[in-house]
Amino acid sequence: MKILLIGEYSRAHLTLAEGLRSLGHEVLTASDGDGFKNYPRDVDLSRKSSGVTDTLSSMLSVLSKFGEFKGYDVVQLINPCFTTQNVRINDYLYKKLKKNNKKVFMGAFGDDSYWVNACLGNKIFDYSEFFVDGKAINVDFNQRFIDKWIGTPLEAFNRRLAKDVDGIAACLYEYYKAYEPFFPDKLRYIPLPMNISEIEFQPIPEEPEKVNFFIGINKVREKFKGTDVMEKALARIKDKYPDKVIVTRVESVSYDVYQQLMSQAHVVLDQLYSHTPAMNALLAMAQGKVVVGGGEPYIYDLYGDTSNQPIVNVHPHEDDVFDKLEWLVLNKKDIPEISGKSRQFVETNHDYVTVAKKYLDFWRL
Repeated sequence: MKILLIGEYSRAHLTLAEGLRSLGHEVLTASDGDGFKNYPRDVDLSRKSSGVTDTLSSMLSVLSKFGEFKGYDVVQLINPCFTTQNVRINDYLYKKLKKNNKKVFMGAFGDDSYWVNACLGNKIFDYSEFFVDGKAINVDFNQRFIDKWIGTPLEAFNRRLAKDVDGIAACLYEYYKAYEPFFPDKLRYIPLPMNISEIEFQPIPEEPEKVNFFIGINKVREKFKGTDVMEKALARIKDKYPDKVIVTRVESVSYDVYQQLMSQAHVVLDQLYSHTPAMNALLAMAQGKVVVGGGEPYIYDLYGDTSNQPIVNVHPHEDDVFDKLEWLVLNKKDIPEISGKSRQFVETNHDYVTVAKKYLDFWRL
């Protein structure tokens, strides 16, 4: 098959392309590299700044490049915002793709109007980044999502796109459930792809003398991701068990330093309000870390395998996080086993070739 993947989030399309190529398919990736992360791509769709000159130059470049995107068996867009251009340009680009290629699919890989509406409706999820126990949280931060996706031209485009594409691929439970009420027949949950062979497994061979907890802080998004709550629980654990735990806290460091410090940890604290492990948690699990974060029992049904549930799931309350961390301290003998199961979970469910085959099956419908 001849496949075009447009847009990038956390290396998802890039890794999927690697899996598809290993199966003998011709794949082209086109994106802005996911902004500052600057992931590799075959066709660059980035723009230098939001200034008038750079915006105009970028728009002309993107229009020219999309004019060459013809004759593909499959085109997949990572999100309704699949380029950095405005909604009118993206609408125009989508129509060209639809006209000049056999099938066009949309990815539910990040925030969009269906996900924001699902969170605001307070009916689909038990909790989210928008509410806990029926009460709104992170109000100021979440208003940005509302202003972008609700009652806007972008929401209208998102809805037209979802109705018109040949299928919708959701990479997380949250995104899948947001679309499921509207498009059950054209929606498919497909796990995030990871090239496991490039991720060193660092097993925890024996019960650690002290449990090394790792938490990464992004000051801009800490309340949205719940790391502020998790950090408070972690501080309580440190106070209660000063001789039994090590706390590694990182903030505003380079990716290489971040990875080096995380590699020394036994337990990684991830997103509090998530129901599903995303890329950061999956990377930690592939390395053999114990992940404390989103791993609700019902997500394993989407994987089709409930036999291995290694994530230490937490509910979005400080006391519950504290209880789960304390359980790990008091049962540190179990950490080596959970470490092995974490790696096994990623190998079984997220291997990039296995995931690529799932996409091929979906696209051929």
